[in-house]
Amino acid sequence: MSNISSRMDALPITTFHKVAACALAFAYFFELADLNTFAYAAPAIVSHWKIPVHDVALITSFSFGGMFIGGASGGLLADRFGRKRAFILSILVYTLFSLLNAISWDVFSLAAFRFLTGIGLSSMTVIANVYISEFFPARLRGKVMGVIFTLGLVGIPATAWVARLVVPVAPWAWRLVFVWGSLGLLAIPFALRLIESPRWLLMKGRFDEARRALEKLERAAGRTPETGAVVNEPATNEAAAQSKASVRDLLAPGYRAQTIGLSLIWIFQTFGFYGFVAWVPTLLVERGFSVAHSLEYASLIAICNPIGAWLASGVVERFERKWIVAVDALVIAVSGVAYGLAPSPVFIVIFGAMVTITIQLMNATLYIYTPESYPTHLRSMGTGFCYGLGRLTNVIGPFIVSTLYVGFGYMSVFTYISVCWLLVALVVALIGPRTTGRSLESVAPSETIVLQKGVES
Repeated sequence: MSNISSRMDALPITTFHKVAACALAFAYFFELADLNTFAYAAPAIVSHWKIPVHDVALITSFSFGGMFIGGASGGLLADRFGRKRAFILSILVYTLFSLLNAISWDVFSLAAFRFLTGIGLSSMTVIANVYISEFFPARLRGKVMGVIFTLGLVGIPATAWVARLVVPVAPWAWRLVFVWGSLGLLAIPFALRLIESPRWLLMKGRFDEARRALEKLERAAGRTPETGAVVNEPATNEAAAQSKASVRDLLAPGYRAQTIGLSLIWIFQTFGFYGFVAWVPTLLVERGFSVAHSLEYASLIAICNPIGAWLASGVVERFERKWIVAVDALVIAVSGVAYGLAPSPVFIVIFGAMVTITIQLMNATLYIYTPESYPTHLRSMGTGFCYGLGRLTNVIGPFIVSTLYVGFGYMSVFTYISVCWLLVALVVALIGPRTTGRSLESVAPSETIVLQKGVES
């Protein structure tokens, strides 16, 4: 007998793992680029269309409505059609609708297109995170996530500098920023070379395909594939459990605590993260800086995005991930207040860089921490539910920011952001699960399926 989980976790990094890492990094690059296109185009749109700050909030809010649907549907699509096919579909959705952003003619058309783009963006994030957690060995998945996310985060400063270069050219040039975001379509040829997750194939009862996929990985590692029965630990009552999993299962004994904890973490993380990232360029203009200077400062801050994920790749396997999240959230809270109090452009960039680095360290950690907190039959649904719930609640986030700014001034926004991060630290410290270095199958209780070689059901 052999255990498919232990066989996958014992593998070294093969050519197939490297191809997957490249495909995922490429997709993340343009997903993160597209996620930030509106933030960098917004100051010019406000000037071009003569719209108030509340309209920026409206458009951003629509984006999060789409992200909620994308987070929830991404998990369902990945469960039904497979990680690979769902991943490719999500890329097509976000890139094609991003291109339509470029032809928007008023606030409501842009809001509608950002809503549709958000569906694809969140779907891709959920599916990619699940695939990474299932495909890469347990001892390396945190480090691999950090490396992939580091490369993907280069898309944010790249987008900032694209905006810095093209937006001042003409009043309409902000449209080119959305064209840039649509170039994620180029990730499709790489995604087509992915191997489907053997864990997902087993859960769907496609035993021969799972065996062939695993044997392909073992041969690529220079190993002779094992023969005999294959044991899959993380299943419930036979492979059909995969298609019967529901949100109710996420709140069953054994999963309730991590579902509540992770949902709260993602809610407050999303409030704090997008309260900063989505508003910095616009608030700098409102504070009195020109659009060009606002984009210049935001571009300098954006350069620091990959640094946070790079730091994560070095610490996520050395320390318990729940404590990385807790401590990092405290640092973000302090840095956010310091940014709000920054007296000059130099300090704006310095403290903005600190917030950016620590936020991306947080994101890289959460992206691996969330899916590894669930067994295979609940992984996509659990990740999509918690991630999507954060996006759904943040539909009101932009209006909180705009209301605070109009009613109480610039500093109130950053006080609000810091409180959100303090709540992240509190929640993860109290009820966050421990996951570092553990097999996916050991995180939550599960039953066992024995799949005899050559047996189809």
